[in-house]
Amino acid sequence: MTEKDLLYDTILARSFSKNEQKRFGYGAFIACLLFVFTLCTVFKPYLSPLPIVELQLSVDAGLRMLRITEPQKPQALTSGNYATISEDSEKLIIPSNQNNITSNATTTDQSQISSEEQKLSVCNDTSLPKNHLDSFNCTTNTTISKEQVISDGDIVEVTVKPICKKLARTDLCELSGDVRIHGKSATVLAAVTFAFSGNSTWQIRPYARKGDVAAMNRVREWTVKLEQNADQLENASFSRCVRNHSVPAMLFSLGGYSMNNFHDFTDILIPLYTTARRFNGEVQFLVTNKNLPWMNKFKEIVRSLSNYEVIYIDEEEETHYFSSVIVGLNRHPEYYKELTIDPSNSEYSMSDFRNFLREAYSLRTAAVKTRQIRRRRPRILILSRSRSRAFVNAGEIARAARQIGFKVVVAEANTGVASFAQTVNSCDVMLGVHGAGLTNMVFLPENAVVIQILPIGGFEWLP
Repeated sequence: MTEKDLLYDTILARSFSKNEQKRFGYGAFIACLLFVFTLCTVFKPYLSPLPIVELQLSVDAGLRMLRITEPQKPQALTSGNYATISEDSEKLIIPSNQNNITSNATTTDQSQISSEEQKLSVCNDTSLPKNHLDSFNCTTNTTISKEQVISDGDIVEVTVKPICKKLARTDLCELSGDVRIHGKSATVLAAVTFAFSGNSTWQIRPYARKGDVAAMNRVREWTVKLEQNADQLENASFSRCVRNHSVPAMLFSLGGYSMNNFHDFTDILIPLYTTARRFNGEVQFLVTNKNLPWMNKFKEIVRSLSNYEVIYIDEEEETHYFSSVIVGLNRHPEYYKELTIDPSNSEYSMSDFRNFLREAYSLRTAAVKTRQIRRRRPRILILSRSRSRAFVNAGEIARAARQIGFKVVVAEANTGVASFAQTVNSCDVMLGVHGAGLTNMVFLPENAVVIQILPIGGFEWLP
């Protein structure tokens, strides 16, 4: 201890006894506790979390909420009784006389609305790249809204139902309920019993090569529309459904570039497969732009996709009734993506399509393996052409192939699809000049090889 501490203790000892010193210490300790307690009591209201932290959104039980989806262009509200929360294609609208916010709702509701507003603001920003917008699920679907009053009319439930999708390469409409099709007038009518807003009529050419004017001019245009009171006199042609069907229907065209082998697959067969396969045969095909040679050419594929005889709807004078109808075919949305399936846009892949073809035509799956060469020579198919882009030295090519161990098959793709598919599937290598004939590579077995010969110079528009 220091000299100062000793002097201090000496003074206390002279002034107080040991018992008095202990009492003095206890009293000081109790006084400190009382002081701390007083501070806590006085400043307690200021120690709780800030009000903004606990701010939560509340919607009264009697509040009317209306959710409108108008992706392409927001419609102005003529009534002044609503206050909008967001200004994009998808809006949450509440009556302005009931838009009070209290602290009774959960923070989950607030976070969901904040997330929705963020998504809407991103979708509305046209300066962002397309792949960034795609990650936010921005769509251009045309929709209708059905309002339903719940309990005493205080809550309005809105059911949003997609009707038509305007895509880059195709237009696709899906209708359900009371759907009526009249072939002579080229009209598909969905009879509805509720009021709806927005577009109610669409002009559709059901061929999956949108943007190609020459092809689309060869496709019959159909009108798809929604109608209230469809049984009234002005819609008398649709008032009586002569033929009722218990399965869904698909309406598509055999116009365009049909009977060109490449376009048969890219514009019709692959889109038809990706759209119809999920029905497992329980779907009725309605064909516009009747093309009997095409139907005969690909009858095995058509029969594998539908268990029912095709209806050539252009010739039908009576009205057909379905509970579900698809107008148009789905296809890869990008230009220059031909003879392929977009896995992000379909539940199927090109591998699935090729397996489907093998089942339809009873084809083998695998090509010859290297270790099997001693037992069986690999086969090479040389695609010959009699007109343009023909090999002038086909004989020399065949001799060279035999010298290196191939069994050579020379054929032209002008026979029936079923027989030529068997020929292609029996080979392990296909060689040909750039053209529609090489589309038959879809019939090759797995691990087969394709050799495409490109002419010197440009070849995009060669006949």
